[in-house]
Amino acid sequence: MRDVVAQVRPWYGERFALATVIGTFRSAPRQPGASMAVSGAGTVVGSVSGGCVEADVYAVAEEVIRTGVPVVRRYGISDDDGFTIGLTCGGLLDVLVEPVDPASYPEFGAVAEAIATGRPMAVATVVTAGERLGRRLVIGPSVTGAVEVPVDVPVDVQGTLGDAGLDAAVVQDALAMISSGSTAIREYGVHGDCGRTDVAVFVQALTPPPRMFVFGAIDFAAAVARVGKFLGYHVTVCDARGIFATRARFPEADEVVVDWPHRFLAGSLDQVDRRTALCVLTHDPKFDVPLLQVALRTDAGYIGAMGSRRTHFDRLSRLRAAGVTEDELARLTSPTGLDLGARTPEETAISIAAEIIASRSAASARPLSTTTGRIHGAIHGALIAT
Repeated sequence: MRDVVAQVRPWYGERFALATVIGTFRSAPRQPGASMAVSGAGTVVGSVSGGCVEADVYAVAEEVIRTGVPVVRRYGISDDDGFTIGLTCGGLLDVLVEPVDPASYPEFGAVAEAIATGRPMAVATVVTAGERLGRRLVIGPSVTGAVEVPVDVPVDVQGTLGDAGLDAAVVQDALAMISSGSTAIREYGVHGDCGRTDVAVFVQALTPPPRMFVFGAIDFAAAVARVGKFLGYHVTVCDARGIFATRARFPEADEVVVDWPHRFLAGSLDQVDRRTALCVLTHDPKFDVPLLQVALRTDAGYIGAMGSRRTHFDRLSRLRAAGVTEDELARLTSPTGLDLGARTPEETAISIAAEIIASRSAASARPLSTTTGRIHGAIHGALIAT
């Protein structure tokens, strides 16, 4: 939704169809939450499978636009009929195709506005076949920026799933899923009872883009900023030297800040969470030692520092002398990046990005040709019981 909403927002007013991956198994090409929209005029935005099943989803979307009735369709291998349409990777894919117009999706404007302004939100939709299919709750805490939802923040809830108890149970789960950035199917009893499987609800956490902070306005930083933006990060470049930290040198960055890195990071802790990547490229002790003292005490999921082996060992001794503990130092990835033989700024940026992806997914970072078993892991999200 976050990837397609800017393009489909002008369509709202006339009916269009929104197809969303709600559950996958094995080597499905896209994860839950991947979306594709089809306008009444036949325009397509987004993707649910990278090309495998888009043609059939398009046909289903045309029918949904015509009837206004949501549909859940499964693609892949089943024990009964072998290969179904197109999904030759051996996985399973459940796709919800629903109509979007002011009558069927009155909350869409609020969802689009939350995405545009960076306010975290969750959309919970009943995906069990029956009269409740397509009923929706939109849960939006009144905060912007960071993903974590403070417990005392008022929560705005729009819509209903058809039962007050079910609504209350889903709201509580949705708030937890916003904080963890997770998207999946949850199952409940008809009145929200735990441990029951009567009603399946797809809860999609629409969180702001993860943040990448790049410290050091050098040519390597420009390449890292470009790759970070390509990967979907909100990228901030910071350097104390105003002559280097300019918009002209970093056009892809969302923000270019002139400030001492440690002071800027200390003042931006509310923007740092477990999805954040901190890339320290200054390799100058007067910048990176005080910066890393702050960085290693944050919740950032990735903290990497560039430099030679000699620079790294000198940096460690300076940090220890400054009181940084061994547990804190263990969080530091230095020298930053995977061993790809990178030399140019662009190659180095790819090396750093690859390590960030690997650390985020806990993958081995080995060539796929040398590994065995499933490429994408056993389960992403959940499938609807059939």
